[in-house]
Amino acid sequence: MIEAFQNIFKIPELKKKVLFSLAMLAVYRVGCHIPTPGIDAQALSQFFKAAQGTLLGMFDMFSGGALEKLTVFALGIMPYISSSIIFQLLTVVLPAVEKLSKEGDAGRKKIIQYTRYGTIVLAVVQAFGISIGLEAMRGPAGELVVPNPGWSFRLMTVITLTAGTAFIMWLGEQMSEKGIGNGISLIIFAGIVARIPNAIGNSFRLVKTGELSLFVLILIAAVMFAVIAAVVFMERGQRRIPIHYAKRVVGLKTVGAQSSHLPLKVNMAGVIPPIFASSIIMFPATVGNFIDVPWVQAASKQLAPGKLLYEILFVAFIVFFCYFYTAVTFNPVDVADNIKKQGGYVPGIRPGKETSDFLDAVLTKLTFAGAIYISAVCVLPSILIGKFNLPFYFGGTSLLIAVGVGMDTLAQIEAHLITRSYEGFMKGVRIQGRR
Repeated sequence: MIEAFQNIFKIPELKKKVLFSLAMLAVYRVGCHIPTPGIDAQALSQFFKAAQGTLLGMFDMFSGGALEKLTVFALGIMPYISSSIIFQLLTVVLPAVEKLSKEGDAGRKKIIQYTRYGTIVLAVVQAFGISIGLEAMRGPAGELVVPNPGWSFRLMTVITLTAGTAFIMWLGEQMSEKGIGNGISLIIFAGIVARIPNAIGNSFRLVKTGELSLFVLILIAAVMFAVIAAVVFMERGQRRIPIHYAKRVVGLKTVGAQSSHLPLKVNMAGVIPPIFASSIIMFPATVGNFIDVPWVQAASKQLAPGKLLYEILFVAFIVFFCYFYTAVTFNPVDVADNIKKQGGYVPGIRPGKETSDFLDAVLTKLTFAGAIYISAVCVLPSILIGKFNLPFYFGGTSLLIAVGVGMDTLAQIEAHLITRSYEGFMKGVRIQGRR
């Protein structure tokens, strides 16, 4: 692996891409420490310590801690992600958007343009909501988080946070175009891994004070390694449906019989189900922070992470969104028709409706396995924190994103190395991107 990293800098093009991505990530991390004016940072920090397990805590994780300090990048890339998901779902609901998605590169560029507009709109709405919420926040001693509230503060906050999100979106697109890997994903990845040094430091501090035994720490490290290995295995897991193509005439040439396969991933929905499920369940807990009503406070406490009701609903929503999102993004009927039009067939299955029914049955079983896998990973943090007193958050959506982005980026670097006849990271093992 050391030799592979050395080979990266022997290829000028790859070296330039990697260094560009690292430079853009450095710019992003610097922006995460530039505070928005008009905020009492200490009072805000104390408020966020009490808001763990709410939507604010989840958004703060995606922003790499920028929301807790209310920096210029406080909104992070979440408005862009939300806008992308909305337009992806609209391709199924609205015929006009569906038509655009089928127009090739021109249609894709148009959808990306609309996604940017949607990002700005969502950022303005979220920034205004944050400014209103900040004015109502108070620290533990009753001090105001915003010493001088009013429309001047609200307008300044909306402009600052919206500009920060637009700049992050631009950074991500530049990284995707001129760097290595997916820029937006790498920005989220950077925000997640930025907390690792602090988590390691807290763990060793607890060992020194005797609050955490060395044996338990070693056991937790072994569990973490096993979980990461399991996530990598499941993310790469797929069911390959064999497809045979009969001899056919293409233009003036006769193409002989061929065999291929249709790969169906175990986790077709990715990280969308846990994000949606977390957002829905954490909403009451977030509202409870702003409404001082006894029954609202009681309901929000029951829906806090670690509570039985929360875990049950969380798993149920994950399973639901796994099936829902997979149904939206993968249409067995269309896939079966395309296979039939190309002269292909699944061995032992008649083309057309029987093929679509077969694909639907296989996909249903795979989605169930993927839903159970995602649920297990997302429930893991509550078990580690509640049973083993783990001093940091491990697992859940952040782990799925970090591992997925790491694998995709590694695959792209691997492809560059193999293309230039260099040995990649994985000797004797085929990974995505290797031929």
